[in-house]
Amino acid sequence: MQTNPKETGRLAWVDQLRTLVIVLVVNMHACVTYSHVGSWYVKDGPELPLIDRLLFVFWQGHVQSFFMGILFLMAGYFANGSLERRGAPGFVRERLVRLGLPTLLYMAAIHPLIVLVISPGGRIGPLARAYVRYVASARFLAGTGPMWLAAALLAFSVALAAWRGLRHAPGAAAPSADPVPRPQAIAGWGAALVAATFLVRTVQPVGTSVLNMQLCYFAQYILAFATGVAAARGGWLDGLARSPVARRAGWAALVLGPVALAAVLWASGILRGRNPGDMLGGWHLASLGFSAWEQLAGLGLGLGALAFCSAWLNTETPLSRWLSQRSFGVYLLHPPILVAITLALRRFDLDAYFKVSILTATGLAASFLAADVARRAPGLRSIV
Repeated sequence: MQTNPKETGRLAWVDQLRTLVIVLVVNMHACVTYSHVGSWYVKDGPELPLIDRLLFVFWQGHVQSFFMGILFLMAGYFANGSLERRGAPGFVRERLVRLGLPTLLYMAAIHPLIVLVISPGGRIGPLARAYVRYVASARFLAGTGPMWLAAALLAFSVALAAWRGLRHAPGAAAPSADPVPRPQAIAGWGAALVAATFLVRTVQPVGTSVLNMQLCYFAQYILAFATGVAAARGGWLDGLARSPVARRAGWAALVLGPVALAAVLWASGILRGRNPGDMLGGWHLASLGFSAWEQLAGLGLGLGALAFCSAWLNTETPLSRWLSQRSFGVYLLHPPILVAITLALRRFDLDAYFKVSILTATGLAASFLAADVARRAPGLRSIV
């Protein structure tokens, strides 16, 4: 997930955008901790009143709609150049080191540190015996935590290398500069996202997973990765980010997104106390409505994020470079840090919103420091 800016000619605002998304990842997990909306290692505090839960639903829902898709878009964008430079064998080897080794580190050390040591829950018997049972069981394969992202990117990268190998057969067309996608193409992309997401959720509703992969969101991730590759080959990412379409889509999502979500929740009966099951998946109009809101809001917010960062954060500073170089380390190391801070905060009777703020701020500070230390440790610098 790391690349050399000088090697790739990467845009300064892209690094800033990735750092901002990592901040949102940490905040999302802090929110889940106290809102109980979503999946995380520890959910602390009592169930919140309905109005408070809804406020978290609105915030977390909008963040969820676009932030991981942005990471897949950026990964596809830089994977293209890496593949062109290294060739398929070298590219796959590099991805195995950059993505595979950190994922194995998380599965073998960080995940069991959380579930067996920091927050053991229902662990039975001595620690060593519990660890052996974990490694020898299917739980090990599902122990990726947030590193499911790296595991998915590794699979996508191998598929890209195989596909490019077929496409680069004799007579295959060379990459060429393409115009920035027109609004009609972007609208078609959004419609495809809605349809694919709805269809996937007929068999994999929100809240289900396979080996820690929440397939209900993967239509967006696959299309975002493919779009990143296409943007790199066509040379239009920066043009799209600076286009009026991106700015207008961002503003539309910010203004209309909450209104549209409220309408979906009302039409689905959620605001009137109905079970949300129909909205989360299956052949239900409520599921189609939620899929449409999520993917269209996510598309608008994602385009808006591109527009904002390209306009306002396109200057590299020593601080932005330091943060960017450690952002993947933060992604890898923040779970045990957040869980440890959460357990320390249990003794304080504080408002949930205040605890989320404290957990986000202290978790980010501690995670960046931990990432900095890890980057200086022999053997870790190459993968963190």
